[in-house]
Amino acid sequence: MYYIKLNVSLSHNQEWKEESYWIADVFKDSLIAIGFDSFVDTESGFEAYCPEEKYFFEQVKQCAEESLGFVDNLEISYLEEKIEQKDWNAEWEKDYPSVRFGEFCVVRPPFNPEQEGVKYDIIIEPKMSFGTAHHQTTSLIIDFISKENIAGKRIMDMGCGTGVFAILSMKMGAEYAKAIDIDVWAAENAKENANKNSVSVDVLLGDASLLSENEKFDIFFANINRNILLADMQTYSNSIQEGGVLFLSGFYSQDVAILEAECKEFGLELTDVETKDNWAAMRLVKKNK
Repeated sequence: MYYIKLNVSLSHNQEWKEESYWIADVFKDSLIAIGFDSFVDTESGFEAYCPEEKYFFEQVKQCAEESLGFVDNLEISYLEEKIEQKDWNAEWEKDYPSVRFGEFCVVRPPFNPEQEGVKYDIIIEPKMSFGTAHHQTTSLIIDFISKENIAGKRIMDMGCGTGVFAILSMKMGAEYAKAIDIDVWAAENAKENANKNSVSVDVLLGDASLLSENEKFDIFFANINRNILLADMQTYSNSIQEGGVLFLSGFYSQDVAILEAECKEFGLELTDVETKDNWAAMRLVKKNK
């Protein structure tokens, strides 16, 4: 059996920096839907692997247009290579590290061993979903979680990816957690990860339209891109208890001001901001009426 290795080179604003890797993640998610099953990051983008019989370059270009059409000043180039099949998972696992947050927790794939001296051991089978704790936005939110009182709270993990926030919250004693993602692979992955960690998380496939004003949450996570956060902020706010906490990430430091202004419109008051490599995360509280 043969594979097509597609070398995808990306340029955003005439360069490719670490803070633009979310663009590659969005593109990878769309490629999964047309048959790609493995990816390797490179200095200029990523390599994508697809069984030869499933590969159609016109579909690749269509995926780029549909998933990344909103990104300004983006250039994409491709280089195809036909190769023999390998055990891609074995190659990938050799260099896939766990992520440790001091004595608070470790987020690790199931093929890496447990670590001593941490309070919470989180097993995440990453597959192709976002939220393995390697990305700055995920780690920023986990840093916030480490300082939050989660016990007995009702949790919403919007755009959940691997479900890591909901899973960690349940291990910290949350009363209930719901997780929502628009991507089929992510929703299934979140369910699998909850089972691996022996916690109960109600995982749904969909978007913010699944939220209801009749169901309120004490803590609400949304690690998504800026445009979606802005579009759905009112819906998020309507689903948060008075005095409840909203954690936002998935955007750059320069986006904080516009997000804060939008949050104020819907009764959400900024209490803290953390940044890492130009990525940012915000903690906000729903004001009492």
